[in-house]
Amino acid sequence: MTNRTGSYTTSDLSRKSGDIIAEALRRPVTITQRNKPRLVLLNIEDYERLMRQSDMRAVGTIETMSDALLADFEGAVDAYADSDETSR
Repeated sequence: MTNRTGSYTTSDLSRKSGDIIAEALRRPVTITQRNKPRLVLLNIEDYERLMRQSDMRAVGTIETMSDALLADFEGAVDAYADSDETSR
């Protein structure tokens, strides 16, 4: 029987691995050890989506910015500088 909460113990994982894997293909499943979350099993599509989102948040430099993003950035800096000068 499938656990409704999507959370299993490490003991469950060794006894019911097939059922847990089948559920993890549908939604992320948390594996606990000593009542603490330790692992998450998720399907490859969800993993790849998370990795793509993570890549979009990567740190860059002005040199690596696209021209459009650099123009937006410069516009925001200019607008901030203009508003700071008028507030003095």
